[in-house]
Amino acid sequence: MASGFCENCSRLLKEILACLRKVCREFEQKIVEVFGELSRCTCFRRTPQSGLLRRRRTQEFPSLQLLNDEETQLLNQESLRTLNNLAFSENHDLQTTAAMFYLHVSHHLKSPLPDAFMEPVMTLLFSTDLDVQKTISHSLVNLLAKNNVSKELVIEMGMLVPMLEVFQSGDATARCHSCACVTMLASSESKSEAIMLDCIMPLLALAKSYEPQVQQNATWALLHLTQSDWSTRILCEVGAIPVLVLLLQSSDSEVQFYSCSALCNITAVREHHPKLLSMGGHFLLKSVLTLVSSSVQKNSTQACKCLQTLTKNVLIQEQLMEIDCVSPLKALLKNSSPACSESAITLLSDLSAHPPNNHVLVSEGLLDEIGQLLHRQTSVVITHSCQIITNLCSSSVGQQAVMESQCLSGLLGALLSPSLSEETLLHVTSCLHHLMTWDQLKSNLSATITSEQVSRLVRLSRQMRNPQLSCNSAAIISTLKMTDEMVLLLRPHYINMLEYLLVFLKKKDVKLQHLCIITVFNLKKDGVFSSLLAGSELEAQLCKVRAQTEETRRLLQMFQPLS
Repeated sequence: MASGFCENCSRLLKEILACLRKVCREFEQKIVEVFGELSRCTCFRRTPQSGLLRRRRTQEFPSLQLLNDEETQLLNQESLRTLNNLAFSENHDLQTTAAMFYLHVSHHLKSPLPDAFMEPVMTLLFSTDLDVQKTISHSLVNLLAKNNVSKELVIEMGMLVPMLEVFQSGDATARCHSCACVTMLASSESKSEAIMLDCIMPLLALAKSYEPQVQQNATWALLHLTQSDWSTRILCEVGAIPVLVLLLQSSDSEVQFYSCSALCNITAVREHHPKLLSMGGHFLLKSVLTLVSSSVQKNSTQACKCLQTLTKNVLIQEQLMEIDCVSPLKALLKNSSPACSESAITLLSDLSAHPPNNHVLVSEGLLDEIGQLLHRQTSVVITHSCQIITNLCSSSVGQQAVMESQCLSGLLGALLSPSLSEETLLHVTSCLHHLMTWDQLKSNLSATITSEQVSRLVRLSRQMRNPQLSCNSAAIISTLKMTDEMVLLLRPHYINMLEYLLVFLKKKDVKLQHLCIITVFNLKKDGVFSSLLAGSELEAQLCKVRAQTEETRRLLQMFQPLS
């Protein structure tokens, strides 16, 4: 039916109505707060009714004075009768007293709680007072955690129903206690699938709710259930995966995070992969990949983590490449947040380790992005960048892409970073040494390297704390083309180089001896080095090694095969 107002008037009336509702709500809240404070003041407690209430508490519930007594005194029939009276009372103060009794017991009880004492707990869970529900839920969490009550008994009594109602209250503390209860009940030692279903099915129903807070609470509880292998299996069997995938598209960023985290836990178990793949049209992968581009950092990072777990399955990895996963991941590399860029490059590193993906990764310009990213110089980025470069330069197209990018300059620049650990430097030098096995890249690097970078390589070669780092650095130097420019860069370091080469030659490791000989052969192209070598201890050691080698060769010639 038409309102009779134009669109503008309707809009203005709606706005003023919304303002009035807001003012009324604020006024109502203020009244509640004021009268709440007044009710707590002693001025409003000195009434005949309040005196009567105090007398009733003292006369009818004397056992509450036993809160600090032994368990045998606390858990007797008189206490049980009192607790039942308190729990069934319509007075919230009396219900709170009973709930506090259970909270005290839950902290100090060392033996099982008698089954009869669970009846008041059930009653208190149905209380209309949220504080009573929170207190009794907290008590139940403690009792379940310490195995003071039977999980099977709690479920048989139907406590899941009120707990799930508390779960929907929206109060963070109530939600936390309720979720903890449901999660512990789901992990019952009896491993009863019937019990598990009683816990899971209501949560799956709540997860489909159109109420944002209810949906968020339910998804949070489902996430907790995926932390157990057994409960995760039941979740998958009853159809939780499609629900969780749909929740990835929720407008609530918290729901997205919880559902993605739950899926991440599920994907970690390979036996669930067939169910993940059973969703047609790559729906799961597309949904997670969409979340990669989320403006919420933790959601984007978690989505990358989920995809990284999935890519351990070759079939899933192939499907991921089919839906153009490279573009959003490249975009994420440019994110100013280290967490986002590191998550993306970790996933891309895993993809590059699978040779069939390399052509697509190179053609998508990934090496150009890596070259720029290397200049940010965080350890995670540099480590995975080195792995990607090493994997992608196995083809001539990849080698050409490396030369056209800033990868070489980025790797050489990383050598000078004072903040990098030896482990990260090990990845850098290993990658550079790998690149030097191709002539074109060797020429390119020799023409690019600076005096500071040469000095750094010599220092790393001389340190013996990390032998592999020393070996990698010396190997890079051994392959440098001895152009006039390179000779000028190396000459200031000849004395130091003679020292570490002598150490290499004296090692029993044949690989290091070979590296020393190759380096000497290369450096002897410069007459200045040859002059320093002549008559040095290194030359004497080289002669000794040659004599030993010739003797070994002579002895081997005497060896006759038994055949």
